Amino acid sequence: MKKIFLFAAAAVTMGLASCDIDNVENIGEMSTSEFPKTDGDIEAVLAGVYQNLNTTHANPQCSFLYAACLASDDQLGGGGTNDKLMQAEDLLCNYNADMTNQFYEDRYAGIARANTLLKVLSEAAGIGESVKNKGIGEAKFLRAFYYYELASMYGNVPLILDPDQADTKQGDVKALWGQILQDLRDAVVLLPAEKRTDGRIDKYTAEAMLGRAWLFYTGMYGNGTDIAALTSTNYNPLTSVPLNDGTTLTKQDVTNYIEDCVKNSGYELVSDYRNLWAYTNKLVVDEYPYTAGQGLAWVENDNAVNPEALFSIKFNKLASWQTTIGYANGIALHFGVRGGQDYANTFPFGQGWGAGPVAPNLVNDWKAAEPNDMRLKATVADVNDTQEMPAYTRGGWADFVQESDYYSKKWSPICAVNKGYVKGEDGQDPPAYIACFETGMYPGKWDTSGENNFQLSNIHDLVLIRFADVLLMHSELTDGATVYQGKSGLNAVRNRAGLPDVTYSLDALRNERRWELACEGIRWNDIRRWHIAATQLAKQEGQPIYYCGNPDTNTPHNGGYVARYNATAGFQKMPETQIALGTVQQNPGWSDATSEYGGW
Repeated sequence: MKKIFLFAAAAVTMGLASCDIDNVENIGEMSTSEFPKTDGDIEAVLAGVYQNLNTTHANPQCSFLYAACLASDDQLGGGGTNDKLMQAEDLLCNYNADMTNQFYEDRYAGIARANTLLKVLSEAAGIGESVKNKGIGEAKFLRAFYYYELASMYGNVPLILDPDQADTKQGDVKALWGQILQDLRDAVVLLPAEKRTDGRIDKYTAEAMLGRAWLFYTGMYGNGTDIAALTSTNYNPLTSVPLNDGTTLTKQDVTNYIEDCVKNSGYELVSDYRNLWAYTNKLVVDEYPYTAGQGLAWVENDNAVNPEALFSIKFNKLASWQTTIGYANGIALHFGVRGGQDYANTFPFGQGWGAGPVAPNLVNDWKAAEPNDMRLKATVADVNDTQEMPAYTRGGWADFVQESDYYSKKWSPICAVNKGYVKGEDGQDPPAYIACFETGMYPGKWDTSGENNFQLSNIHDLVLIRFADVLLMHSELTDGATVYQGKSGLNAVRNRAGLPDVTYSLDALRNERRWELACEGIRWNDIRRWHIAATQLAKQEGQPIYYCGNPDTNTPHNGGYVARYNATAGFQKMPETQIALGTVQQNPGWSDATSEYGGW
């Protein structure tokens, strides 16, 4: 059965009435002679730190992951005429004073929990060293991850490391990134060399995240920290970074960690790329023309562990309007086919709000560069393709903005033919389709308030780091050295897709990352750190789209993508609530009316 997220059990352990804790500062106030006494005490508080991963799914449209998808050159904003936040994130504009403040506050709540746990662990007596080190390692990883997202989203944010620290203002952005990298390095050192399959962080996940953070910071800030340096087209990555504890982290250090992850972690590439995605689940695979009869099987069938997933957010059927909808996969809901039509028209793709339609320039670039790449059709659903959605009615709800002919399949909700999984209600005929396949795959295991509810029933994992990404990071750090099954990481990933070897070059690496990781929220920081963002974003202008079902073009707003990127370096507007508190200053490019999106 589908795994229940750890925090649900931990809440009972802590004697709390709710599955959603606002903070854990009350635990920090307890005497360390009383807490923590047992391994279970550590697990209870650590579960609260992990729970913050799910918190943002109550409002995914405010999150960095969501914005990173829409802001990149590979996806548009989408949504309806009233979904101005979606379009604003794509256009690098703002909509209302506190567009993303919920995410800002949520992530700092997670950081506060991590800080509390780290403090009590540093003072605790009677806890075994290995248990303590695991707790510290996991808490440091999560603190670093939460800061990584905040720093990617807003640039320089206050660095708070002590739960008793008063409101702190922005400091040196170099110190912020020094702490992120240091926390990840410490997590690598503290966590044991064992692969975990229980949804928890292990040493190798920390190595992978260290590689991701290193590549972004050293590339993005290679020319300096002001807006001119950040938007320069000169790619000049740093090769060493001073950490806040007085040590230095080098490119070779990071390369060694990534190589350890590749060679010793036990993670591996899934043999068929399509098996990574939920549309190959056992309830759907033989009903979907694209996958039928090919022997495909989703890696998560029957609650199996995905051997390629190093870091995932897990969900469960405890989501409800009375607890939190963050226990359901909110990204799947938002990125679903915009609703308002029969499920037979969109099968096997479930419906939602229509965020992040795939930009036509991605499809065009991909076809031109790799016409034989099977990953294009594995990633993008073309509504004009009879193997995809032959009965699709363009627009569904008639207010769709920036609709293209293309949807991303990877994070989509998946519906299924109803074969008795869902019964009729009050004498009504049962539905022909179930909104989310999970309703049929995991029936009756927990609370059923979300059963067949397209807003609450999506619970498949959201994978944030895949082994393929680690292989590509290794190639980037080593100029294509051999590392996996006698191949470079670059060519191992290409071969999995049925493509021949290529000689390593930075351009080849950039293309491969784009195709392999398309629509997974990674492209945005890639084009920023390589200093090619403005050039790539410009390709979205003039692309064919639909507005309310009518042909249109993706027209520039507020000066256009290039002007907005050069004004902001891709950093979001600081929420005005935070400005009013006096802890942060407004980012460049957000201080006048040119940044405000008024509608399509």
